[in-house]
Amino acid sequence: MSDPVRFAVIGTGWRSEFHVRMANAAPERLEAVAVMARSESEAERLTAAWNVPTVRTIKDLVAFKPDFVIAAVSWPSMPDVVRELVAAGVKVMAETPPASQLDELRSLWNDVGNSGLVQVGEQYLLMPGHASRLAVIGEGVIGQPTSAEVASTHLYHATAIMRAFLGAEMDDAVVTGRKFTAPLVDPLGFAGWAVEPTPEPKTTTIATLDFGDGRMGLYNFVDNQWWNPLRARRIVIRGTLGEIVDNEVTRLTHDGPVTSPIMYRRTGVDMNLEGNEVVHTSFDGSVIWRNPWVGTRLSEDDIAVASFLTAVGAWARDEAPGPYSLAAACQDHALGLAIEESARTGKDVRVTKEVWS
Repeated sequence: MSDPVRFAVIGTGWRSEFHVRMANAAPERLEAVAVMARSESEAERLTAAWNVPTVRTIKDLVAFKPDFVIAAVSWPSMPDVVRELVAAGVKVMAETPPASQLDELRSLWNDVGNSGLVQVGEQYLLMPGHASRLAVIGEGVIGQPTSAEVASTHLYHATAIMRAFLGAEMDDAVVTGRKFTAPLVDPLGFAGWAVEPTPEPKTTTIATLDFGDGRMGLYNFVDNQWWNPLRARRIVIRGTLGEIVDNEVTRLTHDGPVTSPIMYRRTGVDMNLEGNEVVHTSFDGSVIWRNPWVGTRLSEDDIAVASFLTAVGAWARDEAPGPYSLAAACQDHALGLAIEESARTGKDVRVTKEVWS
């Protein structure tokens, strides 16, 4: 008998629709029970688009008895929404970041940090590529990781990826950042394709994060790198015995240096009729990651979002630890704020033990 994870959402922006869309894609495993909308027009739009009930108050939302509530609201609104849900005894998944500035993070932690009711949305490490790299690292193939370059996504997401690869938990960090501006064509953005794209000034932010014990993170992000097809993503993880460069793993063996790829099995290519999706990844002849959503044809990012929702559901039902704690989210946003401050001022910024540590 199907027992889908039941969640409700506060907010009607694109982030909230991300989650509702996952429930529509896999209704036997995920169920969006209701969405809290502030306006009648937004409520009507969501109901028409996704056939999901809408309400106006948290009390009415909680009446649907979700396993947890997703707070997908603006940065200024997030802390108070989380506080209100925790006060009602509701388990929460806050979208990133849980608060805007460092003092707000501290205040939120002091109010709800010990409640055990808050997780934060961070799906990136559940994407096939990152999950596969973590599996290779976990097998000790490249030895002890010593550096991780993330040229992919921004700030707190990038630092979450770095810390996972390096095993840096709440360790102090010295952050050194700089900004560089140069012209770049930007043909695709959140609003869609540009009609006549021309080079415009775009900022590249580069920062090093010294976590101590020889561990270093390298942050490299260009404005709109998420969307711009002219700027590739790049992941480099170096260890004592070798390195991972995107999907290529080089390490020292008894026969000398050897390079092996992380291989993807993708269906729907050429005359394959199984459907268009990624099935698994493998390394040196062994499967290291399997798509838990085969049959849904979800994109890689959607796979990660859906997987994160089920992980939060397992936590909410006391079946598993939480996938990404409020403390972890606060730490990653503190590191992201330090990157911005150092790049702005040209001075090193030290992130030391905080209240959530």
